[in-house]
Amino acid sequence: MEWHIKCDAKDIARYVLCPGDQARAKKIADHFDSPRLVADSRGYVVYTGEYKGVPMTVIGTGMGGPVVAIGLEELAHMGADTFIRVGSCGVFQDFQQVGDVVIGSGTVREGGTSTAYLPLRFPAVPTFSVLRALVEAAEALDIPVTVGVGSAGDAFYAPREDNSRGELYQKAGIVSVEMESDTLFIVGQYRGWRTGALYASDGTNKATKPEDKEADFRRGEENAIVIALEAMLKIAQGD
Repeated sequence: MEWHIKCDAKDIARYVLCPGDQARAKKIADHFDSPRLVADSRGYVVYTGEYKGVPMTVIGTGMGGPVVAIGLEELAHMGADTFIRVGSCGVFQDFQQVGDVVIGSGTVREGGTSTAYLPLRFPAVPTFSVLRALVEAAEALDIPVTVGVGSAGDAFYAPREDNSRGELYQKAGIVSVEMESDTLFIVGQYRGWRTGALYASDGTNKATKPEDKEADFRRGEENAIVIALEAMLKIAQGD
């Protein structure tokens, strides 16, 4: 029995989708055949079921690098080795809209947890086979995506005296900002697990009404979920 995720190894699949939002974990589990809740402990909500015949697990970790690292470590102790983050993100580029789907090809490391595993000079990147599966799944589903480098940190309300960082990231082509992918990629690289990440944009469209923004975001969230499921299916079929 793990310290935080209280379930048995037989309840955990090799293939794991890992949103931060526990409610999104339930939305993903609703796509499974006969999903079952296998753990609800210390903020971790875990469901297991089958997607088109392939056993899969989904975990809602909560926000930030520390909980992601603990969750992945404990799931790996129980046999998991492939992780796809299904998250949400802010954006930097003017062309990006609420509900757009972003697939991460790398992450600027601004959080602290990953530095306990590898130094900052080590790049945070997904496993190429997982990245490729996500892109191919989006293409097969005919869902437009942006593929690019994002940033991830762990101080959501950190003081920022000016917008120089945002302006720099916009100029550099950064396409997302969230709180978990740096940890996901680095811990996966250190431990030898396969990782990937995609996000639904909740940024820009400043003139849009709040209710329209919500509808656009939920559409993007569902698109990200379906892409992740189809990509994981493709990975499992190739194993």
